[in-house]
Amino acid sequence: MKKGVIRPGHVQLRVMNMNDALAHYRDLLGLIETDRDDQGRVYLKGWTEVDQFSVVLREADEPGMDFMAFKVLDEATLDRLHRDLLAYGVAVEDIPEGELKGCGRRLRFTAPTGHAFELFATKAQPGRYGIGNHNPEAWPRDLKGMKAQRFDHCLLYGDDLDGTFRLFHEVLGFDLCEQVLTPDGERVAQFLTVSMKSHDVAFIKHAEKNKFHHASFFLETWEDVLRAGDLISMTNTSIDIGPTRHGITHGQTIYFFDPSGNRNEVFCGGDAFYPDHPPITWDADKLGKAIFYHDRQLNERFLTVLT
Repeated sequence: MKKGVIRPGHVQLRVMNMNDALAHYRDLLGLIETDRDDQGRVYLKGWTEVDQFSVVLREADEPGMDFMAFKVLDEATLDRLHRDLLAYGVAVEDIPEGELKGCGRRLRFTAPTGHAFELFATKAQPGRYGIGNHNPEAWPRDLKGMKAQRFDHCLLYGDDLDGTFRLFHEVLGFDLCEQVLTPDGERVAQFLTVSMKSHDVAFIKHAEKNKFHHASFFLETWEDVLRAGDLISMTNTSIDIGPTRHGITHGQTIYFFDPSGNRNEVFCGGDAFYPDHPPITWDADKLGKAIFYHDRQLNERFLTVLT
C-alpha cells in the first residue's frame, strides 16, 4: 500500500572545487543552474523538471552525498509520515522551511545503511525550463552538453539492506522491483521504486555504511547516451564504463566521474513497474551479466570506487 511518497526530489552532493563542479554538472551534463545561497551552495535541475531544483552542490573537503530527498503528496502526508517514522523507532530531524532556498520544511532521518534521507512536501515550481506548461515547444534551444532531462535515482552502498528495505517498504511504501540473491537467499542488491520506474533508489551490500556509488540522470534515447560518450571523450572526463546495457532494469547506460570523484550515470530506457509485478530476481553468480549485460564481466572499479 502506497504511503504518500511520490518521487525523488533532490540530492545534495559534496564537491571539492565549485568551479570545476559547475563545468561538469552545468556545462557537460547540461543541468540548469537555478540559484545560489549564502552558504555557497549551487542549485541545479534537469530541463524537464518542474521543481526549482533537484541537485544541490556543496563545496567540501571530501566528495560524497550529504542526503537524498523524496517528495511526498502534501503537508498532511508529511505530518503523518513524521508520526509513522517516530512510531517505527526512527529518529527524525526537523529542517526548517527555507534552509534550502525555495524548499519547504524537511524531515531528515538515517536509514540502517547509514545514509541520510529527507522527506518534503513543498518546493517552488517554476516549471520546465525554457518551455513552460502552456503550449510548450518540444525542447529549449539553449541546452548544453548532454541535455540531462531529470535527476532519476541514486545507487548507495551499505551494510543493512534488510533493515533498510523494511523501513522503505513498511513505512514509506516503496516496492521491491529487482533483487540479487546469494545461493543461501541473502539479498545483496535491491532496487526500490515508489513509482512506475524500474527504481527510484537502489542499495548494494557493503561492509561500510553510508557510501555513495552514483547519481543518475535520464536521457531520452540511446543516441543521446552515445552522444554523451562522445562528450565525455571530447572533454577528457574520467569514464568508468559504457556505453552498454544493464541486465538489471534493461536500461542503456554510461558511467563517468565528476572532477571530485563522484560517479554519475546517464541512461535511457528501463523497465516499467506496476504494484502487482513480482520482483525480478538475479542469482549472485550472474552479477556480471546483471550489471553489464553485453560483456557479462564485472568492472572492479565499478564495484570498489565509492565516495
